[in-house]
Amino acid sequence: MRFLFACALALAALLALAPAQAAVRIKDISSVKGVRDNQLIGYGLVVGLQGTGDTLQNAPFTGQSLQAMMDRMGVNVRSANLRTRNVAAVMVTADLPPFAARGARVDVTVSSMGDATSLMGGTLLLTTMSGADGKIYAVSQGAVSVTGFATQGQAESLTQGVPTAGHISNGATVEREIVSRMPDEGVMNLELRNPDFATAVRIADAINAYSWARYRHHAAVAQSPNSVALSRPLRVSPTHFIAEVGELMVEPDAPARVVIDSRTGTVVIGLDVQISPVAVTQGTLTVRVTETPQASQPNPFARGRTVVTPQTQINAEEGGGWVAVIGGRSLKGLVHGLNRIGAKPPTIIAILQSIKAAGALQAEIIAQ
Repeated sequence: MRFLFACALALAALLALAPAQAAVRIKDISSVKGVRDNQLIGYGLVVGLQGTGDTLQNAPFTGQSLQAMMDRMGVNVRSANLRTRNVAAVMVTADLPPFAARGARVDVTVSSMGDATSLMGGTLLLTTMSGADGKIYAVSQGAVSVTGFATQGQAESLTQGVPTAGHISNGATVEREIVSRMPDEGVMNLELRNPDFATAVRIADAINAYSWARYRHHAAVAQSPNSVALSRPLRVSPTHFIAEVGELMVEPDAPARVVIDSRTGTVVIGLDVQISPVAVTQGTLTVRVTETPQASQPNPFARGRTVVTPQTQINAEEGGGWVAVIGGRSLKGLVHGLNRIGAKPPTIIAILQSIKAAGALQAEIIAQ
């Protein structure tokens, strides 16, 4: 008995030291079909700018909007020649979350349309926001928060970030609710954010194991790589059942991918990427041409003239050239092999593309 107890303690210690799997909740990798955000858009004016607004001659729509707003307020400026630069025409966008009730607040993004140089310090005036059906669902107003800035002098200018776009936290108030109801006929669908056959099957197995243990009912069927059908048990509300299912843990799977961005030199390699053993050599050829012209002058009292004599020097250097063997069934081995070459990100991108062309890279390359 003591021997079995000691073995149990040893097994428990080994399990405690074992690395935990990358399990996530079902609600973090899927969503209920039909429950989604809706995009809103509106056109408005930002006022209170410190001379960084639109030039009314170059942005006539700003002047027309300003005149129309003043007319609604009982001020006639039709005959006046407006020259203010404290106003900017903007587009206002927002995402209306599902089940947003009337009176709820959502964030909005404000983007300049004209030739304004900065929206810093501005205030968005009351702006209606419509959906794709043309109906008004929210109104927005408030001070615009801008992270970028732009300043200039007579001989130099400095710009950081994007000063012509800003954000208003809780800047819109929902005025019309979008009807979002949970399906009540007993059948629901979970849509995977990253479609995959193995992930869909694992989700269905986890839900069936839970529903059979709790309700004696198999509730899930994997229909496709991006859809899992759910049939809720009797006498259980859809909201209650989705809440229980969303807390279940599964380990998602994904195909082996390598994402490369040549513009920024970013390389992202998935955990399952494998490279068959290959020999790689990496070298560079640098050719340097130096021009040092010299002036050739004639002797004193000679009837010659000064001419420029070109002097050209060409040097060629070739670096690298040694061969390294790259290969491995783990991400650590692959990264170690690439680091042995000592290549920079642009060179790593070229090496990975060449290995893929050779048929030794067992992964999909996505170039951005």
